[in-house]
Amino acid sequence: MPLDFTAIDFETANSSPASACSVGLVRVRDGEVVATAGWLIRPPAGHDDFQEWNIKIHGIHPHDVADAASWPEQFDRLCAFAGADVLVAHNAGFDLKVLRTASEVTDLDCPPYRSLCSLQVARKVYDLDSYRLPVAAAAAGFAEFSHHEALADARACAQIVIDSARRTGAADVHALASGLSLRVTEPPTPVAVERAA
Repeated sequence: MPLDFTAIDFETANSSPASACSVGLVRVRDGEVVATAGWLIRPPAGHDDFQEWNIKIHGIHPHDVADAASWPEQFDRLCAFAGADVLVAHNAGFDLKVLRTASEVTDLDCPPYRSLCSLQVARKVYDLDSYRLPVAAAAAGFAEFSHHEALADARACAQIVIDSARRTGAADVHALASGLSLRVTEPPTPVAVERAA
């Protein structure tokens, strides 16, 4: 199995995990970046207030997304890019929650994505004072990028996994995870709803 995965990063408008306002995607095949994509998203209604704190972090304002595709309008494009890949993100729990929650509030079925957290990988592979994305990415040879710009963050995250696989001799994301005593996270099992007969 080659080292294939898609790195993903979301920026959000506020503290709601449904408030995706930007996404970055990086496709890796056989340990090489082969495609990148990133775009602004108009967050779902009811989750579209921009908090000052978030704007300070990523620099995206409400007027920037006024004409952007809504979550339902861009969802197929996102899923088509990711395909059936394992999704890799720095603090993957956050990004996968954004993906699932934004889909949930817009009545879309989110594909059952598996994920690997590059933050957890970095903690196992590098000896650093901090494992924040810019620090971990610099250790992986990817320095000087626009942190909190979704595509740049996804690219940095991809580099951490590529470098970690090279350092550990892992052939694919599953071998990387198991070699570091981590796991590729499976999607949550849907709760069966009992119906009255």
